[in-house]
Amino acid sequence: MSPLKIVGNTQIDVTGVNIDSRKVEAGNAFIAVCGTQTDGHRFIDKAVETGATVIVCQQMPDNLIEGITYVQLADTEDAVGKIATVFYGDPTSRLKLVGVTGTNGKTTIAMLLFRMFRLMGFKCGLCSTVCNYIEDQAFPTEQTTPDPITLNALLGRMADEGCQYAFMECSSHAIQQKRIGGLTFAGGIFTNLTRDHLDYHKTYQNYRDAKKAFFDSLDKDAFVVTNADDKNGDFMVQNTKAEVKTYSTTRTADFHAKIIEMGFDGMLLRINGQEVHVPLVGKFNVSNLLAIYGTAVMLGRDPMEVLTLMSGLRSVSGRFEAVRSPKGVTAIVDYAHTPDALENVLDAIHEVLQRRGEIITVCGAGGNRDKGKRPQMAKIAARMSDKVIITSDNPRFEEPQDIINDMLAGLEDDDKPRTLSIVDRREAIRTAALIAKPGDVILIAGKGHEDYQDVRGVKHHFDDKEVVSEAFGL
Repeated sequence: MSPLKIVGNTQIDVTGVNIDSRKVEAGNAFIAVCGTQTDGHRFIDKAVETGATVIVCQQMPDNLIEGITYVQLADTEDAVGKIATVFYGDPTSRLKLVGVTGTNGKTTIAMLLFRMFRLMGFKCGLCSTVCNYIEDQAFPTEQTTPDPITLNALLGRMADEGCQYAFMECSSHAIQQKRIGGLTFAGGIFTNLTRDHLDYHKTYQNYRDAKKAFFDSLDKDAFVVTNADDKNGDFMVQNTKAEVKTYSTTRTADFHAKIIEMGFDGMLLRINGQEVHVPLVGKFNVSNLLAIYGTAVMLGRDPMEVLTLMSGLRSVSGRFEAVRSPKGVTAIVDYAHTPDALENVLDAIHEVLQRRGEIITVCGAGGNRDKGKRPQMAKIAARMSDKVIITSDNPRFEEPQDIINDMLAGLEDDDKPRTLSIVDRREAIRTAALIAKPGDVILIAGKGHEDYQDVRGVKHHFDDKEVVSEAFGL
C-alpha cells in the first residue's frame, strides 16, 4: 500500500476516517473509492468543505487546496480496510475473529457460536444479518457485513470492552469489495454454495470465486472448517495456507454426524460417536451444528462441553421457527430465499411429517434481485408441497405481480390447479391458515426474521410470525 504520490503535510493528526462525505467531521481523512454505485472522487470538494484535512484518492484532483494533505494510492478500495484497521488499533490482534461464508447457514452458525461461547463464560461480539452485538448490546445493521470503517469501529469497540471472540458473517459482496481487508481471522467456515446474488456477480463462477478469495487470504496460523458434503468444499480450500478440517453427514470427515431421530421439537444426533439431543430440525441444521462443533473444537474447547451446550441451543429468529395453532396446524417461518434453502426446509418438513399431513407453502421472491431463481423457487415449492401460494416478498421497486408472474412461469401444467397467487402477503398467509387442516404444516418462506416489507424504498412493518400468529388466533 505504498503511496504513488503525497502532497502536503504528513505530520498531521487524523480524528477519523470516512468513505461517505456526508459523515465527514473536522480533522477526518476522506477516502475516495470508485464504488459500484458512485465514484467517491466526485465528493472530494464536499468532504473538504465539511472538515476533511486528508484526502486519500486514486486520481489526484485538478485543484489542490492549500493546507490539505493528498495521498494517491493505486487502489483505494483495497486500502480502506487496512487504513481503518490501523486507525481503530488493529482490533483483530486483540480478539479471535471467526468468519462464516457460504450461501446458506451463515446467520445460524455465527449466532449460535456467539451464544455458545457466551455460555462458556467468554465475552463475545457478533456481526450478522439479523443484528450486531457486543455482549447484550444490540446494534442494528442493514448489511450482512458492514463497510470497512463501520466494521473496524465495531470490532475496535468489542476489543476495548474485553471481548475475547467475535463471530462474523462474510458475504460475497463484502469479500469482493474488500470490506474485510486488513482483518486477521483466527478461523473461517464454509457452509455451502448454491445460486444467489447473480444480479451482482453475473455468473455462478464469479460468485464462487468471491467466496474462495476469503479462504485464500487466511494465513498459516488460522484454521478452516469446510463442508465436505458440498461439491465446492474442497475447491474453497485448495489454495488456503490455513489448517483445514472437514465436516460431513455422509462420508468420513474430521467432524461427522448421523441423525438417529427427528421431530418438530428437535433431533437426536450422533456426533463423533457421542449422542446429543438438539432443539433444531433438518439435515441442513445438522450441517450447521457440525460447523459449530468443529469450530469450537478448533478454538480449543472441550468436545463434551461443546456437545452439552449444543443441546440447549435454540433456533435463530426466523430460521425454522415453529408456531402451532390451537387446532393442530404447525406453521414454519423461515428465511429461505434461495432455491437450495427452500428445498432444504421443505425436505426437513417432509422428514418429520412422514405424509401424516399436507404441506402448504407460502413464498415469493425479492424485487430488483436475481430474476433467474424465481421460476426455480416456484418449481421447487410446487414439487415438494401439496398446495402453494405465490405472493409478495420485498418487491422493492418492481411491481409485485410481475415478480409473481416470473415465478408462475416455472410451473408445469399439473402444478397450476394446486397453486394460488395472492399479491397481498398478509392475505396469502391468512388464506393458508384458513385452508390448513389439523396435522398440516404451513411453510412461510423468504423473510424469516425481517420485520418489514420493502415497497418502493419504504419499509412497512410486516412480521410473518406476527401475521400467522394472528391468523391462528393466538
